[in-house]
Amino acid sequence: MTAFEHIEAANPGSTLLLLCDHASAALPERYGRLGLDPALFETHIAYDIGAADVTRALAARFGAAAVLGRWSRLLIDLNRGEDDPTLVMKLSDGSIIPGNREVGPQEVARRIRDFHAPYHSAITAELDRIGPKAAIISIHSFTPSWRGKPRPWEVGVLWDKDRRLAGPLMTRLAQHAFVWGDNEPYSGALENDCLNRHGTRRGVPHVLVEIRQDLIATPDLAEGFGHKLYFVLHAALGDMERLR
Repeated sequence: MTAFEHIEAANPGSTLLLLCDHASAALPERYGRLGLDPALFETHIAYDIGAADVTRALAARFGAAAVLGRWSRLLIDLNRGEDDPTLVMKLSDGSIIPGNREVGPQEVARRIRDFHAPYHSAITAELDRIGPKAAIISIHSFTPSWRGKPRPWEVGVLWDKDRRLAGPLMTRLAQHAFVWGDNEPYSGALENDCLNRHGTRRGVPHVLVEIRQDLIATPDLAEGFGHKLYFVLHAALGDMERLR
């Protein structure tokens, strides 16, 4: 089984590529459960709840290609650079990851080779296929509260140096009465992350969209939210094209 799920573009003329780094809570059989209670794989430490369903819904609506991670972020974080110390997490939200605790450079290199590198190679191949007019939207999700403090945003727009897509998206979210955050609840300025690697360095317009997990916690909720988000993203992409 490949390290990623690939959705081919139903519309050959689509210039959009959708990504979902933390799509799955699954693990390859040889890693068992990394020594964790299976119940933890239903929580946000293992994957971005609802993000894969939203990504698939958007891919269907746009007729766009998508690349989604096949395995849990606990195995290796596809949204981190290869030299990032959090690439293979040993502690996540207070939970020690026993199967990662003693991981050394050789095992990290193996996971990069088997899981991280193929995912990023698939993204590169799609961008090469699409060509210079490509745009990237990466879908993530975040918990409704953090350390007891509620998070008010429905959608977070994360960006670093490139506002070509983020700016129009925030304008359109406001017009559609979404509660949105500008680089909230996280900053988009993460060196060597997925969009830095494939967007910033390549000069491709891009944005990371964070969605609050209670809004997309079931397949039906995710599909409905993806439907609403489609119109906002479609308008923002049109705005961006007019400004190119």
